[in-house]
Amino acid sequence: MEQSGQQDSFNGMSRKHIAIDASRSTVSAPTGTEYYAQELIRNIILANDALDYPHTLTLYFRDTPPKGLFPMSAHVLQKVIPFQRAWTHLRFAYEVSKDKPDVTFVPAHTLPLLFRGDAVVTIHDLGYKLFPQAHPFPQRAYLDFTTRHSANRARVIFADSQATAHDLVRFYGIAERKIQVIYPAIHPPQMTNANIKEKYGLPERYFLFIGTLQPRKNIARLIKAYTLWRKNSNENIGLVLAGKKGWLFDETWLANTEVVHVTGYIDDAEKGTFYAHAEALVFPSLYEGFGFPVLEAMACGTPVIASNTSSLPELVGDAGLLVNPLDINTIAQALSRVLDANTRKALIERGNVQWQQFSWQKSARRALHALALVQL
Repeated sequence: MEQSGQQDSFNGMSRKHIAIDASRSTVSAPTGTEYYAQELIRNIILANDALDYPHTLTLYFRDTPPKGLFPMSAHVLQKVIPFQRAWTHLRFAYEVSKDKPDVTFVPAHTLPLLFRGDAVVTIHDLGYKLFPQAHPFPQRAYLDFTTRHSANRARVIFADSQATAHDLVRFYGIAERKIQVIYPAIHPPQMTNANIKEKYGLPERYFLFIGTLQPRKNIARLIKAYTLWRKNSNENIGLVLAGKKGWLFDETWLANTEVVHVTGYIDDAEKGTFYAHAEALVFPSLYEGFGFPVLEAMACGTPVIASNTSSLPELVGDAGLLVNPLDINTIAQALSRVLDANTRKALIERGNVQWQQFSWQKSARRALHALALVQL
């Protein structure tokens, strides 16, 4: 797989008309994929404006974007094309076929089934292949069909991590030369003056998990590991699960666990404060195409415990404690290790360096360079 970005300078190339599916950027409660679309598109616009010979970018929206969502630019056209159902495969496909851009970029898995011209797609993860039981059958079948179609139809695929790139080769037989790894990034989460401990009834000290509460996030083993740790520890530290309950959430996970606090969905404006007050982020997910929370925690000065699987070792490096997510004893031992003063100090210092290795500006330049090269 090609680690994209060997060449960031591409002034002087012929100008291209690049169509971008911006429909995911207007979701009111964004998760990782929507956040990726917002940030990458925003930074592609800025990178394009910095060129001597900027390309023309057309952004296609299903809903009217809020004012200020993206930077104003003389080189960007915004088109709002509302449609009730099958927006990607019908309305967006029609507009792209009519407008005839040089290349079409979809930052979220699914290219239209029928449309004209060259295309680039971002495929974030193939979790549904590795953990099919974590998805309802109709959703799993749709993801498998559309991702296979998109991966084969695209001239270039952006993958969020080497782990996702390897999965594309493994499950769909995609040629390695076709895949470029372009890492997402983060902005340091906002801090709020709100008393979140009082608002959410949180304990004075707590370990933190942030994400959708579903089987793929390994919530059951996390709670078991925490319960084991607490039985053998004199520390009075709770466990906070911050995130909405997802499909297949099992209430029995919480049986006899009075010190486990479930907050429900938390606003982005509060995430930084959740991280900053935590003893550690504990993120033993079974699979992640890209684990935003581990970098966010590092940016807030919070030590990280994460799985040694999928993309997480790429993100964490030596700046966190990596654990076998299937071994509750190992997770419990990490909870003890992360409380050691010297260990904490080292992890916080390394984490502050690690998260800054990921840059939206750098990733956008690489993505724009790849888009401009598609027809060359």
